[in-house]
Amino acid sequence: MFEHETRTFPIKTKSICPECQKVIDATLYEEEGKVLMEKTCPEHGKVTDIYWGDAELFQKVERWWLDSIPLENPRTGEKLGCPFDCGICNKHHSHTALALIDVTNRCNLRCPICFANAAVTGYVYEPSLEQIRFMLENFRSNRPIPAPAVQFAGGEPTVREDLPEIIRTAKEVGFQHVEIATNAIRLSESVDYCQELKDAGLSTPYMQFDGLTPEPYKVARGVNLLPKKMKAIENCRKAGLTSIVLVPTVVRGVNDNQIGDIIKFAVKNVDVIRGIIFQPVSITGRIDESKRMDMRITIPDVMKKCEEQTEGKIKYQDFYPCSTPAPLSRALGAYTGRSIVEFGNNVHCGMATIIRVEEDGEYYPITHYVDVEKFFGSLEKVAKDFEGGSLARAKGRVRAVTSALRFFKKKGTLFNLMRRVMSSGEYHALGDFMRSIILVGMMHFQDPYNFDLERVNRCVIHYGTPDGRIIPFCTYNSIHRERVEKQFSIPIEEWRKQKGIKEVAVEQVVEG
Repeated sequence: MFEHETRTFPIKTKSICPECQKVIDATLYEEEGKVLMEKTCPEHGKVTDIYWGDAELFQKVERWWLDSIPLENPRTGEKLGCPFDCGICNKHHSHTALALIDVTNRCNLRCPICFANAAVTGYVYEPSLEQIRFMLENFRSNRPIPAPAVQFAGGEPTVREDLPEIIRTAKEVGFQHVEIATNAIRLSESVDYCQELKDAGLSTPYMQFDGLTPEPYKVARGVNLLPKKMKAIENCRKAGLTSIVLVPTVVRGVNDNQIGDIIKFAVKNVDVIRGIIFQPVSITGRIDESKRMDMRITIPDVMKKCEEQTEGKIKYQDFYPCSTPAPLSRALGAYTGRSIVEFGNNVHCGMATIIRVEEDGEYYPITHYVDVEKFFGSLEKVAKDFEGGSLARAKGRVRAVTSALRFFKKKGTLFNLMRRVMSSGEYHALGDFMRSIILVGMMHFQDPYNFDLERVNRCVIHYGTPDGRIIPFCTYNSIHRERVEKQFSIPIEEWRKQKGIKEVAVEQVVEG
């Protein structure tokens, strides 16, 4: 298994000043069982913030560290240094696992927590279909691993009338998996629209979903959207969109008491919900900075609340870093002779588990079915044997399947689906496996206060830009977004004149 050396506190790293964005020294240290970041800008003074809510877990997951596969064709060189050379430069340590393209900065909401909003910025960023195709092709030209999945985001992508055509373009270019990050308002209004997106090739609505009561929506979104979320899920069900991912932005004191309820809701709707990605709030956009310590919640905090609020059905120990499945990717790649995408991000970026809902409605985490560490440890050994040339491909495939599957505690659906994944090495087999489970994950995107350059240069979620750059998620939203959008945008008034409409958004949401 991974046996990376565990770092000891204090840990020296690099960060940025939240005020001037200059790169400055930072220190991670333990205090009262938590990991804190402290940094001092010569001009703007000292900043302290919570980096990771559990110091013991921080060090435990360090051993799952992975040296990933970098791009062979980076788009930019070293000029200004990290994080200002993003493009991606030749110092980046990983490849693109998920491509992101903002198709607009317009939106039909005015959320207090937001990365981008045309009504606030004063300009409209909306790449043309030709520019979007260029960005898609740019991601697919990554070597040695073309980006396999793309998410269209914004703004709100459904305010674009040509979104179905954009989705079709992604499929034409070769993306196997296509998502839209959406507030689901448009999906709630029409089954036919959901059907149109599905027919165009949409795989997953990545649906903003902050809770099961009105209050979180009123606080975070400015309006009670719960009825529209429920209607959108029902419309997706009718249209055959059966791969919804719920995406709650978790804010301490706002909706951190609903984590268990959201999981139970997904279990009840397992026919259409394939995942939940809890996102601890990033302190960017228009959030009151003085309240960040009250709002701050980290991945371990969410994990603990998950155990408490599911009455222990999903335990703290059931979660693993997102890099954990990498040995499977490497074993499959070794005996199929091709590179396969892997999550080689920093181990503190995200944690996840998977749950299986049985026929009686009960659900269990992956650890109920398989010894996770021994399973992936076996695959790591197979991958290393291939590297050493000691295994023929056919023999190695048999060994990989038989040696790893013995660590399943029981046979059944998951066992059979994983055997298919390992036997074929095909994407559709992995899709069948993922459709049989619910992914429960936490992804904590950085903001200027907890920004760590070590995390940045291992990022696997990348934005595309119209000038051909590929920019890691956290640097895009903390540093580059405004510059990119201004470069390729037009003033709101000019956009209105071109479109012959008065509002920036296509529609305005009303409560209920």
